[in-house]
Amino acid sequence: MDQVERAPDLARSLLAESIPRRWFHSQGVGRKAETVAHLVGDDASALIAAAWLHDVGYAPDLVMTGMHQLDGARYLRDVAQADDLVCRLVAHHSCAFIEARNRGLSDQLEQEFPPVGGLAADAITYADMTTTPDGEPTAVELRLAEILARYGDGDLVAESIREASPLITNSVRIVSAALHRA
Repeated sequence: MDQVERAPDLARSLLAESIPRRWFHSQGVGRKAETVAHLVGDDASALIAAAWLHDVGYAPDLVMTGMHQLDGARYLRDVAQADDLVCRLVAHHSCAFIEARNRGLSDQLEQEFPPVGGLAADAITYADMTTTPDGEPTAVELRLAEILARYGDGDLVAESIREASPLITNSVRIVSAALHRA
């Protein structure tokens, strides 16, 4: 079974019972990634798998640092033995480097999981940030506002998302433009 076939089942096993809303979101992000995967060529299967798995670091048994991107990527690398690119996309999705810096985890994140650049990185951010917590499509501006409202002023995640918002919005614009050209 390849990584694209395994990813939904692994995400379901980690999220569906313990945090069902994350599971709904992950399903929507996975489906969204499937619609843009053709844009990333040979990285399509890694993108789709990473999209399904991007939030597994929220699973209660996996929380170690409190940074879901890093916790999820470590689990995928160390336990699930996922593809390196899948792990790196999960580790860096949606401008995680900003949250890592704010948590004092930048060195760990970058040393363990070198950043992914280009359209694949933009595409996972696009899939995540244009999908509601319930797995429905949404505009990036509404998604960012929802995250800020959910976490509240002063929260580290909210402040990190606020700082990352221009970069996230730019990733969505890049992928949207590529879709229109395709």
